[in-house]
Amino acid sequence: MSDAIDHPIAQPQENRFWLTTSDGVGIDAVLLRRAQPRTTAVVLANGFTGTYRSPHTRAIAEGLLSVGDVMTFDFRGHHGSGGRSTVGNAEIHDLEAVVSRLRELGYTHIAAVGFSMGAAVAIRHAAIYGGTSAVVSVSGPSRWHYQGTRAMRLLHIGIGKTFGRAFLKRFRKVRVTDQRWNPTPAEPREIAGEVAPAPLLVVHGDADGYFPVSHATAIYDAAREPKDLWIIPEMGHAERAVSSDLVARLREWLGERLPQRERPA
Repeated sequence: MSDAIDHPIAQPQENRFWLTTSDGVGIDAVLLRRAQPRTTAVVLANGFTGTYRSPHTRAIAEGLLSVGDVMTFDFRGHHGSGGRSTVGNAEIHDLEAVVSRLRELGYTHIAAVGFSMGAAVAIRHAAIYGGTSAVVSVSGPSRWHYQGTRAMRLLHIGIGKTFGRAFLKRFRKVRVTDQRWNPTPAEPREIAGEVAPAPLLVVHGDADGYFPVSHATAIYDAAREPKDLWIIPEMGHAERAVSSDLVARLREWLGERLPQRERPA
């Protein structure tokens, strides 16, 4: 989507990129890769307030490296990326900028793994843009403006009130827009059927404090084959709740659906 800043930031296998979305927002991204060039990549799309700098995201990325190279990034309004968060609406442009850059780098099979807000973005992106080889939704909402849990009621205060947005900016390094959605985008449950023919995996914990399991079943029921649903006992919400065992299961699921090929150096 734009020129990138390709230089190692921590290890020889890491490259940092500065991408520009179709609506002009700068996105801070990092590609974690093996030395031998490969054709398969996985994109991790964090939840609201999440960042690729998180040790939880890093652990998931490293755990999926055997499947393909892994691109992590910060959504708009988060940490080093530009713009303001729209909490799941315009963020599909962020994911498209990442996927497009991976294609430019020579990746021919790209999977998107999203968490919470990032899960909704991954589903909407696949349905609207297409081009992803597989989609994983972890702890994702099926509908907008849900306030049926205490955690979500607090979140709505955070994004809907001036003092809440100020708190998020100062303590979580997240800048949230004060503009309402206009128009309101299709909900994940309304658009999940358009993800196919890419396979969709819906993962949800039965101890999720933000969205109950009914959100996962609504997405799964709306989706078309190929699709899978995993309800994980005692699992909480999003990246922080992902165990090493679950990463191993995700690695196996993705590995069965994505080709494992290297391209000539």
